Amino acid sequence: MWIFGWKGPSGFSARSTAEEVTQGIDGTGLTAIVTGASSGIGAETTRVLALCGVNTIMAVRNLNAGKNVKEEITKKIPTAKIDVMELDLSSLASVRKFASDYNSSGLPLNILINNAGIMGAPFALSEDNIEMHFATNHLGHFLLTNLLLDTMKKTSRKSSREGRIVNVSSEAHRFTCSEGIAFDKINDKSSYKIMQAYGQSKLANILHSNELSRILKSEEVNITSNSVHPGAVATNILRSSGFFFDVVRVLGKYVLQYMVKTPQQGAATQCYVALHPQLQGVTGEYFVDSNKANPSSLAKDAELAKKHWDFSLSLTKQK
Repeated sequence: MWIFGWKGPSGFSARSTAEEVTQGIDGTGLTAIVTGASSGIGAETTRVLALCGVNTIMAVRNLNAGKNVKEEITKKIPTAKIDVMELDLSSLASVRKFASDYNSSGLPLNILINNAGIMGAPFALSEDNIEMHFATNHLGHFLLTNLLLDTMKKTSRKSSREGRIVNVSSEAHRFTCSEGIAFDKINDKSSYKIMQAYGQSKLANILHSNELSRILKSEEVNITSNSVHPGAVATNILRSSGFFFDVVRVLGKYVLQYMVKTPQQGAATQCYVALHPQLQGVTGEYFVDSNKANPSSLAKDAELAKKHWDFSLSLTKQK
């Protein structure tokens, strides 16, 4: 990790902000969707994309919160083009409705940033009876991406511009079960461990991104798929963890101020991967601090990625 301001090969570091990594980039004519855009690094990503001229759709669970963020951004950036749409990633029905509405709108889609997530939630099942971390952090995004792919492909062909898909993962992907994904125990309450469940969902993000990259390359589609670790940012991702959120928030403010990133710094890597011309044609990679990084051996396991893809298809009833 490029900490304490040390710059990596990209020219950026852990201290770089989203504005800095996109400085001078003109995104006029591009359209992006950002999930989880009503707070934290999602809101900052929306602001910076709008600053670059990108037409940005905020896909949010709380419409009022999303509209408030939009209002704050447009006050400061009058030229910003932002729309707000409802999306609950823990609900496959909500994902299908969002994708159907978007695909019917006639809007193009150049960039998809799968940013939303939860962390530290006690055991719970989604309305589709899937463990909540896996359902929200991975499965909702998996289905959303698949349902929007045709629109992205059409946009890429018509515009002759590269499409980009960014999956927000975490270094926590290293802290999962020994086999990586507990396929037969995804919903097992008796073996549930909070951080392991979170780590499993973040490994799932990378496996999804890598297998999607392989598929898109085999189809010779001009769309890249990469995953990123935003860094340690004490944001609303911890909203479900109660006491754990309070501890991290206090530590971040008083003890770990040089290790915990601001939302402006936390949004940098996904903005870099989504927009920077340095990454033209770069796909199937994992980025930390706006530089290529090396994920775990499980994250690079092509057979596990394929098995996980098929498992996700079955859970979302796409087979």
